[in-house]
Amino acid sequence: MRRITFSLIAGLLVAGLAVGCTEQGGEEAAPETEARVAPDISVTGEVVPAVWAEVSARQSGTAVQVLVEPGSRVAEGDLLVRLDAADAELAVQQAEVALATARSQLLLLEAPSSAENVALAGAELANAQAVVSQTVAERNRLASGAISAEIAAAESALADAEALWKEAQLYYDAIQAKGDEAKDWVKQEAALRLRAAEQSVGAARMRLALVRTIADARLREVDAAVDEAAAWQDAAQSRLDMLLAGATAEEIAVAQASVSKAEAALDEASLALERTEVRAPFAGTVGMVDVREGELVVAGQPLVALGDLDTLRVETTDLDEIDVVKIAVGQQVDVSFDALPEQVFVGEITRISPMAEPGSGGVNYTVVVVLDEVDPVVKWGMTAFVDIELEE
Repeated sequence: MRRITFSLIAGLLVAGLAVGCTEQGGEEAAPETEARVAPDISVTGEVVPAVWAEVSARQSGTAVQVLVEPGSRVAEGDLLVRLDAADAELAVQQAEVALATARSQLLLLEAPSSAENVALAGAELANAQAVVSQTVAERNRLASGAISAEIAAAESALADAEALWKEAQLYYDAIQAKGDEAKDWVKQEAALRLRAAEQSVGAARMRLALVRTIADARLREVDAAVDEAAAWQDAAQSRLDMLLAGATAEEIAVAQASVSKAEAALDEASLALERTEVRAPFAGTVGMVDVREGELVVAGQPLVALGDLDTLRVETTDLDEIDVVKIAVGQQVDVSFDALPEQVFVGEITRISPMAEPGSGGVNYTVVVVLDEVDPVVKWGMTAFVDIELEE
């Protein structure tokens, strides 16, 4: 969008008057006044919040609740998406039991041996054995039931999709073999049917791969819990034996280390449980939600786009290396939008990227423009037109 400066308008008026006088009076025309156009730069940009983020899952799992939708306003810390927390809650419970056991065993070792202490140590050994049984049962349940069923269902869906694809391929080949005898709409219908079948096969394969990945991760977690429970059981047995024989300083030090390890395990399990809840990192408005209830998600997968719409600004997308050297921070610009064709907004360049970003036509530099006023009609993602008038 190029603007004609006042000097150009004045020059055109003077030239027009001179021509008029020559045509009417026959007098010698006045010397032409050279029109001067202030050089300017016109680029496009995009409206984005100064503060925005794609909020991702910090661990894999199944989305059981999606509590926001595009346009929802949230405060910092508000819950956006909740993942299935059953495994994480079990891990926390096991870690709490293990820590209580480790602390009790340390107290037993530090206290004088007595019939009561020996009996208590025996009870705690039984508790550790119960933890082992519980974790082994959970592993067996996952290995033989829940996970196998999920994988089998995904494999069955892939087989069904491949069967439909083969059927669509045969139908397509048969139609093509007829040549000109087949009607055009029949050929188009066969091609669309084959394409849809191919897409279904691709989606089924992706889902099977995702189910297998998450299943392997869950089994590894449960196997690790079984190993830890077995280790705690062995430690409980050893500490009971030591209590019966009388604890040494070295044995007490080992018990103290076990307590520290159990505390760290509880912290880790609590963190994993906390990460089943995806929360807003700051106050803002939800721009996009890319997850549905029941979907499997993986760690790092973006789920919600969140932005502070009170901080909308314009970032250029096509300012090239020739023009970037002509502008400076603090320079005023004019900004317009297709949605508001009759309005021009005044803005100021607040930042020029020091590094180029590759673009379709070469390299581009991002320039941040902050508007003096933002019309409520302006939305996140709108295209902006930025005019930068340069000094002569």
